[in-house]
Amino acid sequence: MHPRIEDYALIGDEQTAALVGRDGSVDWLCLPRFDSPACFARLVGDEGNGHWTIAPEGAGPCTRRAYRHDTLVLDSEWDTPDGSVRLTDFMPQRDRAPDLVRVVEGLEGRVTLRGLLRLRFDYGSIVPWVRRTDSDRLAIAGPDAVWLRSHPSVHTWGQDFATHSEFTVGRGEKVVFVLTWHPSHHPRPPLIDPFEALENTVDDWRAWAARCRYRGPHRDAVVRSLITLKALTHEPTGGIVAAPTTSLPEVLGGVRNWDYRYSWLRDSTLTLEALLKAGYHEEAEAWRDWLLRAVAGDPADLQIMYGLSGERRMHEYELPWLTGFEGSVPVRVGNDAVRQLQLDVYGEVIDSLSLARSAGLPVRPHMWRVQCALMEFLRTTWREPDAGLWEVRGKRRHFVYSKVMAWVAADRAVSALESDPGLEGDLEGWRAMRDEVHEEVCARGFDPERNTFTQYYGSRALDASLLLLPRVGFLPGDDPRIVGTIDAVRAELAVDGLLRRYSTENSDVDPLPGGEGAFIVCSFWLAQALHRAGRTEEAGELFDRLVGLCNDVGLLSEEYDPAAGRQLGNFPQAFSHLGLVGTALALHGDRTAG
Repeated sequence: MHPRIEDYALIGDEQTAALVGRDGSVDWLCLPRFDSPACFARLVGDEGNGHWTIAPEGAGPCTRRAYRHDTLVLDSEWDTPDGSVRLTDFMPQRDRAPDLVRVVEGLEGRVTLRGLLRLRFDYGSIVPWVRRTDSDRLAIAGPDAVWLRSHPSVHTWGQDFATHSEFTVGRGEKVVFVLTWHPSHHPRPPLIDPFEALENTVDDWRAWAARCRYRGPHRDAVVRSLITLKALTHEPTGGIVAAPTTSLPEVLGGVRNWDYRYSWLRDSTLTLEALLKAGYHEEAEAWRDWLLRAVAGDPADLQIMYGLSGERRMHEYELPWLTGFEGSVPVRVGNDAVRQLQLDVYGEVIDSLSLARSAGLPVRPHMWRVQCALMEFLRTTWREPDAGLWEVRGKRRHFVYSKVMAWVAADRAVSALESDPGLEGDLEGWRAMRDEVHEEVCARGFDPERNTFTQYYGSRALDASLLLLPRVGFLPGDDPRIVGTIDAVRAELAVDGLLRRYSTENSDVDPLPGGEGAFIVCSFWLAQALHRAGRTEEAGELFDRLVGLCNDVGLLSEEYDPAAGRQLGNFPQAFSHLGLVGTALALHGDRTAG
């Protein structure tokens, strides 16, 4: 039986990440990058697809667990009839090779623990060849080599194509395991000192967290969300993955299972804004620079997502040997949504670069040229239908949010020219486009009978992205049309007070079978929209409830099932944590220091 999604915690080294269950099992790990094939894939399969469990003999889930304050170092503790024991999991910042370190420490009595390491490369499909060298073991298959280093006192043996171990710890005794990956054609990397690595990892995370400028309500949740966003950052390039997992379902047993181990342009402005306002200018600059590299080229070739280094190809295919999370198949790798036309991303990119300029980030020589090229392309294409923000796989439509983001692009470009006489561009042409888009959206994307903007021109359907109109400045937050939209979206899309993205029953937009849970970031958008409409008390109450959806270690997935009280979708989700940080800053942004 699978643990619930919220039963997992995240550890990582800013190049990849692992999910650790309450039972002491690492059930997901891709090496050496977020988007590499997994060597532990039990998360979307079964035990035979790879995992690494360390736990007291015969014990169930841990008695308690927590991150060490302001770090990504996880402590899980078990109280047993024989005593108490702690398992500490972390991944140190890598020098050359990725390491996963597990430290077992006796707290009381004497506790016997068992370990089971089942490595399965290529998403659980390849059994490696394992050989023993002194007290260590080396597993090799094709391009992958993994070393397991353990203390000589630990009894290990091979059985059923897995490495087993058994050992006992008393109070104050510590036993360490280190798992290290490297390309199989390379020699073994230098060994790390695990205790020194633990101390440095704790110090590094706490020093980073201390830079957070936010001092308002739910500060611990905001800091945890920022640490999670940092953990989802590919440090060498600055790219941020939407989530470290693939195919965790939007509804249990359903087919809406997608690969989120890529960087989406839709997150650009929200990411920059959150990092800048929270005090993380270096990270904001790294993301901005990743964005500039990724979108370089013909504006007609702009994609909605890219790989960690800006890769453009992410062919989608299925892994039929994996049974899925709680039977949710297919399990997919890659994402064919990359081929969709989504006009909103042009607005997201231009808005992000405008925000970076106004925040004082160093200007890059080609930055304005990129914006001009994107604007000229968008001026000729904004009238076309597209796939919309949510990557629906149905017929293209004139989605209102996409048109609004075209307005954002023109508005930011005009503002830049008006404020900086040294820039060159078609001021009158872009100004005319801005006015035309605004007039058309208000005429064709608004339903005066119900006093609400709609999902796309001529429809009666609604979309939670409409709540972003006041955030981007399209209309004031207290405009009657915005207030009407807030109330309409809430009435039609709310499930127990939490919002779905849109109505999945509207099959001409979304042809896939089955529904989905409440999309967590949309409820954060609702809280922000309520605040901008002057309904601050309602906004605060909703924000408090949303923070309460975090699991016991402060993590949020993509969606939530209010009826079952369970998290759904890929985990942890950058979009959800961006929503938490952005809402805290919107409601209490005056409570910053420095």
